[in-house]
Amino acid sequence: MRALFTSLAGLLLAALASASFAAPAPDFTLRTLDGRNLRLHEQRGRVVLVNFWATWCGPCRQEMPLLNQLFQKYRGSGFTLLGVNVDEDPRKAQAVASQLGLAFPVLLDADKAVSQRFELASMPSTVLIDRDGRVRYLHKGYQAGYEALYEKQIRELLKE
Repeated sequence: MRALFTSLAGLLLAALASASFAAPAPDFTLRTLDGRNLRLHEQRGRVVLVNFWATWCGPCRQEMPLLNQLFQKYRGSGFTLLGVNVDEDPRKAQAVASQLGLAFPVLLDADKAVSQRFELASMPSTVLIDRDGRVRYLHKGYQAGYEALYEKQIRELLKE
């Protein structure tokens, strides 16, 4: 019973920390850890989860393995996940991504220009974008249980 209450409380907090939109996502091009450029607009036709994170952010590190699981589960269904790291030193992002075995692309936003275009003020921040390139959900921060809400929203957007 306590686990159920904790789970429901987590979902309620996630709902309060998220917002729903339908505005076009700001396009961007960022370099990945492997040196190639990735443009958000090229992901059109897929559901995209963009997670803004930093190596110094404890909740970010807690969330990353769970995001990796979502990526692995839904990537064959028209879903992709982009991890946008805001550290000034890309070697830190590389070390954490390797340590956690991240399978999704990690993009580098050292000057925080993309983070500013999305008007983000908290770490981590998670943006869900529909197949038409519109921001549908924005989640600020992370607490255990948010991943269940992410999954629900991903599945909803994949069905559209």
